[in-house]
Amino acid sequence: MHEVSIMSGVVDAILCEMKKYEIVKVEEVVLVVGDLTFLGHEQLRFAFEVLTKGTLLEGSELKIEREEVRAACLSCNFEGKVEYVEDESFHSSVPILLCPSCGGKVDIVEGGTCRVVSVKVVEK
Repeated sequence: MHEVSIMSGVVDAILCEMKKYEIVKVEEVVLVVGDLTFLGHEQLRFAFEVLTKGTLLEGSELKIEREEVRAACLSCNFEGKVEYVEDESFHSSVPILLCPSCGGKVDIVEGGTCRVVSVKVVEK
């Protein structure tokens, strides 16, 4: 369950940043999670709840926004969303990392990151 380790890093980074300010509490954290991370949103929420106990983040709301995979074709210059296929072994949809236009190789443009995009706080 790599969600705990990822969320531990996210929580640590937010708490480190909050030390620079006079914060009373954190109300909301917005996280963007790319499909290629294969991070479970419910597992991230659970890890967030556990890891934030006793910190400025305790009781804050974690909002998770999904980032679909976007690719740029190396052959036909297509840039956009890729197609997905249902894969029972992953219990979800899996992106097809080939150009949906010509079937060529692609560079991934979006969908491979997990990042904090905003933190709503109450200052002193």
